[in-house]
Amino acid sequence: MSPAAPRPALLLPFLSTLLAIALLTLMDGFMKSASLAIGAYSTLLVRGGMGFALAGSLWTMQRALRWPSGLTLKLHVTRGVVGAFTALTFFSALVHLPLAEAIALSFISPLIALALAAWVLKEKVGNKAITAAVLGMAGVVVIVGGRITTANLSKDAATGIALVLVSAVLYAWNLILQRQQAQVAAPLEIATFQSALLTLVLLPAAPMFLTWPQSAATWSWIAAAALLSTVGLLLLAWAYARAEAQVLVPVEYSGFAWAALFGWLLFAEDVRLPTLAGAALIVAGCWIAAPRRHSGQVGASADASPLGADGEPKS
Repeated sequence: MSPAAPRPALLLPFLSTLLAIALLTLMDGFMKSASLAIGAYSTLLVRGGMGFALAGSLWTMQRALRWPSGLTLKLHVTRGVVGAFTALTFFSALVHLPLAEAIALSFISPLIALALAAWVLKEKVGNKAITAAVLGMAGVVVIVGGRITTANLSKDAATGIALVLVSAVLYAWNLILQRQQAQVAAPLEIATFQSALLTLVLLPAAPMFLTWPQSAATWSWIAAAALLSTVGLLLLAWAYARAEAQVLVPVEYSGFAWAALFGWLLFAEDVRLPTLAGAALIVAGCWIAAPRRHSGQVGASADASPLGADGEPKS
């Protein structure tokens, strides 16, 4: 294989992840709107059911449909449980915090995930990934520092911050599980099991906490969130099957720029100078993380994936 050949295999997963983060951040905006109306738990449960109906229908239509093996099913269940509590704590935080601030605080998770990638996946974390992570974290410090110095933290905001931090730790674990899951299962299978397990985990509490949407607007917000979530999951599963976590995790930082935009468009949240300065640092980190030349380690990881170019298991 010539040195130039792997380049598209490195760049396309990066671009796929970048698009997925944009879609999932827009999904966060719709989830916040619905959560303000009926609560985070109800919104998440209804979205999980819609997502399962969508992804499950597409998955069962595949010609070579296979039930996952025991080890793969264990990964699905583990990530499903972790993902359910990650989402519940994060969307509960969105009720208390501006979208951009919540996203910014959640950026401790890529840093934790980079460390977990070295420990769990035995990946060698290079200087490029570390530099990108440090730049991204510096951007978060600028943003949060600017907000704290201009406003007192209320009890409501403190609750939101605590929920985001819990969610961020869980999401770091979720990122590592995502990489492991993507190496043994096709994207549609992953999306189907994620939505199904999220719904199953939350369902037992429905008699006590479920509030059905009462307006067409709330139903439309949740439906849009379900669609964006499914497409985002498919894009991430495809990308993580073809590139290492250390290459893709820093792309998470681009979510703040999208959160600032969608927060302004959907909720009229101000974008101030510290926010813009922090976003610039975050974008710089993502630019450094972008794979622009051959990396033997990442290329080998992509080649070693058990999935073919069409997302199906290799024969």
